[in-house]
Parts: sequence; structure tokens; C-alpha cells
Amino acid sequence: MKKKEIFYWSPSLVNIATNQAVIRSAKSIAKYESNFSSHVINFFGEFQKYEKYIVESNIQLINFFKKKYFKYFPRHGFLKSRISFILIFILALYPLYKLLKKRKPEYLIIHLITSLPLTLLMLFNFETKFILRISGLPKLGFFRKLLWKLSLNKIAAITCPTEATKDYLISLKFVDNNKVFVLPDPIVDIEKITKLRDTNIKFSKETKFIFAAGRLTKQKNFSLMINAFKNIVKQHHDIKLFIAGEGEQLKSLNNQVKSLNLEDKIFFLGFQSNIFYLMKKSLCFISTSLWEDPGFVLIEAIYSRATVISSDCQNGPKEILMNGKGGYLFKSQDLKSLNETLNKFFYDLKNNNKEVLLKKINALKNIKKYSLFSHYLNLKKILEKI
Repeated sequence: MKKKEIFYWSPSLVNIATNQAVIRSAKSIAKYESNFSSHVINFFGEFQKYEKYIVESNIQLINFFKKKYFKYFPRHGFLKSRISFILIFILALYPLYKLLKKRKPEYLIIHLITSLPLTLLMLFNFETKFILRISGLPKLGFFRKLLWKLSLNKIAAITCPTEATKDYLISLKFVDNNKVFVLPDPIVDIEKITKLRDTNIKFSKETKFIFAAGRLTKQKNFSLMINAFKNIVKQHHDIKLFIAGEGEQLKSLNNQVKSLNLEDKIFFLGFQSNIFYLMKKSLCFISTSLWEDPGFVLIEAIYSRATVISSDCQNGPKEILMNGKGGYLFKSQDLKSLNETLNKFFYDLKNNNKEVLLKKINALKNIKKYSLFSHYLNLKKILEKI
């Protein structure tokens, strides 16, 4: 008996968490569902870096353009990235149409550059059921609002990572409420994270550090974190701040560190293939993001046994940290609140470690829904309904 096919569409310009979630979602189907086969569309080589993991996970790659074309696309900055999106739209429009008409997969789950498949859905009829995955709180400009109004009447389902985002989508009144589902991301690949978390990396046991990770972009708001750390080192002279990640703000953030004379306290590590070990060894993991939905790195930090301190930004951190029962929350973009929260954490760490431990335990219980198996069960229920 031929297996039904699920295709995933998620072209991206940079290394972001969404594509890893796509692979894990595809893996959950390949691992636990015998009636389906998982396929990731790799138009411009954006998934090439994950090829070994994809093959090991029994996922099929559908390759189109060679990798060498993709690397020339401009990536950083609003205008440059928009140019690349237009190029992808033009180059991929007909090939995606042809692929869907020829292969007729049961489902197409669309994550990034969703305007392309939604345009096809608006203009043509397909046997394939389209599922729109909302990976973050959507910003509705004129074009997206118009496209959604014209295309979402033909969508089979919309999935979103948090209850808050589901409520927001329903409030827009663009789509039938019965088509909107909460589907937690498959963030925790237990075998992979456990192996990396427990990897024996050479590291000074005497080094005490706070850890942060993410794209060096406006969204992650590392500038606030750096300003807060200036106050931390006044009281805790031996503590350092390690930041893992790449992005367009590296130069400006480095200049900020220099202006505060913190070069010997704050270190930019660049891209790290194994952040889980650093999470495990850190005093705490901190996120100053302006928005997250839900916040992949927070969940990975929790599973790595880190204490998490996060802004209470929309939409995910409050749900993940259970309004403070599973970690420490501070008012978003508020330096005073961040400083007070950090002081509270260090006080608890020194005087009442049971409070820190209890938050860790609560958080670990709460993130079970982000495992591959839980994602598979939830996704299967949604597929059965549509």
C-alpha cells in the first residue's frame, strides 16, 4: 500500500529555529505514523546543512535549485531580505505549482514565505490540503491582510503555537474558527538534546556565566541585556555573559560592550552547534526578546536544566514559564524590571535554592507538550479533523 505524502514548505535565508521545527515535525510523522511519508521541499539548498539528520530521520528531501544559487541571495537587512523574498517567489512559483499538480500530496504544511503557496491556493484548485503554520505573532501589513482575505477561505487548517496567538487569529475574523488549532512546536528531540547536553566539552569549572543565544537582531533585544549586565558585575565581579549567535547587530553590540568597558565580561561566541551544554553549565539562561511565539530557545534551555529568566513579551514566554512558576519573568523592554529580576534570582540562588529548583521542576513538567511524540499526536488529531 502506497503511503500518503506530507510536504513541508519553509524556504529561509538564514539559520533560524523554524526550519529545525519543520524537520522535527517531519521526523515525528516519519517515526510514529506508518501510513504517511514526510517530505521537505529544499528549493534553494536551505535544508542542505541538515541533510545528515534528515536522512537519519527517514525524511525525503525534494531538491530543486542547486545550493550555489542560494548563497548569493542577500540576507541581512529589511530591504535586502525583501529582494530575496521576491526572487524566491518568482523562481519557485511555477516549480511549486508543477510539483503539487504532479505529486498530489495529501497535505502541504507551509511555514515561511507563505505568500507563494497562498497565492497558488487562491488562483488554482489542488487535490492537496493546505495547512498554514503560524510560527509567530503575525504582523498584518496591507498585502498580507489582502492575501489572507482572498485565500484563507480555501485553507484546510491554520495551526499556531500558543493559545494567545489562536485567540488573536480568531479575532481577525478571516477564517472559520473551527479551522484554527493550537499545535505546540516539536522543539524537544529528546535523544539529540540529551546527547549534546551531556557531551563532555572542555570547559573551566571555575567559570561562572550567564548564557544567552539567538539571532543578533532587534527582536532579541540584546542591547537591554548588555545594559543590565553592567549592574550585575558591580555586585558579582567573577560572573561573565556568553552570547551565542550571529546577525546584523554584532558590530553595534560589540561597540556597546566597549563603551561600557565590559570587554573582559561579555563575549560573543558566534554560531554554536551545541548550545545545550552551555545552557546546562550556566547559572541561568536569559532572554530579553521583544516578541517570541513560543520561544524555542527557552524550551531548549529548560530541557537542558537551565534556570530561565525571560521578558514577558508576546506571546510565548508567559505560557512556557507558567506566569513565573517555571522561571523568572520581567517586564518587557524595562531595564529596571530586568535588574530587579536578576537581583531576585541571585538572592534565591544564594539564600533559597529551593525556589530555583521548584521553578525548574515546574518548567520541565510544562514542556512535555513540546516533545516530538506529543507534536505527532496533536498533528494527527488535526489531520483527522480536516
